[in-house]
Amino acid sequence: MRKIKILVVDDDIDICDYMQLVLAQNGYDVKTQIDATKALDDLKEDEFHVIILDLMMPEINGTELIEEIRRFDKDIAIIVFTGYPSVDTAVLSLRYKVDDYIRKPFDIEEFNKSLERILRDKGLTRDPEEDLLITIGKNIRTTRKEQNLTLKQMARRTGLSVSLLSQIERAESSASVSSLFKLATALDCKLTDFFGTY
Repeated sequence: MRKIKILVVDDDIDICDYMQLVLAQNGYDVKTQIDATKALDDLKEDEFHVIILDLMMPEINGTELIEEIRRFDKDIAIIVFTGYPSVDTAVLSLRYKVDDYIRKPFDIEEFNKSLERILRDKGLTRDPEEDLLITIGKNIRTTRKEQNLTLKQMARRTGLSVSLLSQIERAESSASVSSLFKLATALDCKLTDFFGTY
């Protein structure tokens, strides 16, 4: 599973510390920045998946920062915090494709649900390679069972160990192209059948 990196930009150090604690407990890699003028430098120096920022900061207006972020990165997920919601800032947030607009104080459970939804929408909650291994393993196991073959019988047909075959089926090991070819031959199917609709 890839590590999701989040940048929190808020001039309130207590908010930064709180978000650092909550997000780190959920397994995210978090960096906080209390100086909004340095946020763009942070984005240029490291690759973040999400930026969470306050709209009202003394150094730079939050909407100006969003505009700069979007000029630099059109795809990064942006979550806006504000203690002073207004129609103007909500409209600007829509214009700059902000992923969520959250009023302070906020409910942490609702925030976590919103963050999970955003990551899911961006395709960041799953590791594509892990998904592929699961698909291949499941399709090999299904095809093997449809033919009433045991792992031991498959090992004899392919020359692969029972242990390796079991690991491939459970997505604990990545099969080489050569191993997949042997499995396809033993099961009398096409190599591409293992990939299913992936």
